[in-house]
Amino acid sequence: MSRKDEMDATDRRLIEGFLDAVWLQAGLSSNTLKSYRFDLEHFQRFIATRGIRIPAVRRSDLRDYLEVRGDSTSRRTVARSLSTLRRFYRYLLVEELAADDPTADMASPAMGKVLPKTLSEKQVEGLLAAPDTRTELGVRDRAMLETLYATGLRVSELIHLGRSLTDIDAGVCRVMGKGGKERLVPLGDPACAWIRRYLESSRPALIGSRTSEALFVTRRGTPMTRQAFWHQIRRYGRLAGIDSPLSPHTLRHAFATHLLNHGADLRSVQMLLGHASLSTTQIYTHVARARLHDLHAAHHPRG
Repeated sequence: MSRKDEMDATDRRLIEGFLDAVWLQAGLSSNTLKSYRFDLEHFQRFIATRGIRIPAVRRSDLRDYLEVRGDSTSRRTVARSLSTLRRFYRYLLVEELAADDPTADMASPAMGKVLPKTLSEKQVEGLLAAPDTRTELGVRDRAMLETLYATGLRVSELIHLGRSLTDIDAGVCRVMGKGGKERLVPLGDPACAWIRRYLESSRPALIGSRTSEALFVTRRGTPMTRQAFWHQIRRYGRLAGIDSPLSPHTLRHAFATHLLNHGADLRSVQMLLGHASLSTTQIYTHVARARLHDLHAAHHPRG
């Protein structure tokens, strides 16, 4: 058995011990136990990709996990996951199976409206320019960043873009969003130009003799994963001198905020983002309004 397999097996035993303990102590329903198991196994798979064991998880690792979880689920689900992890780490501390609790004092996601983190237009320009486009991977990453900012896609939607669903001649991509809802999203000229360059040079070199319907592929010719792209966007953020934590969702927020700052109407932004309800999109009006307030305060004689 490899060291990684041993680590995974040890972590699975910790999870099983916790589930046995809470079942005996609290008499939880089978549905609750299934929910606990799902949350913990999902978490364990995530940290295993980083080579981290459950007792060694840091607060920053947990924060990264919850951000990734939030990319594809609701705040309520993220809050439930955090609640499960809180109970799990309390158990590990009591049983002296872990020295620290990374969930300590970590606030649950608010169920109300929270202003999303975003970037200035200048910061976005720096981020887009960060990949080394003299390399095949750099061209791919530039194309992915340009596409993400041009469309406001969720990271799951970006990595599942197919070649046949991306029409750079027409300047649109067909996206399968949450709930299986399909929408057409404009790409814009810069994104189309970088996708074309990627398709003509970098992608053939990366995929070689292999085949894949995925638009964006790794150096092994396999579809890009959310974890890999998450790592890349953070690396490029550091290269661009962006101090605040970055995630693919940050560019989605920037896309929506910058559209509104430049006069787009809320209903159009809702359609582009693939939000089922306009109330979900309205959070960005607060971000845009905050920007206008800053401009007024900085430039108006009575600001």
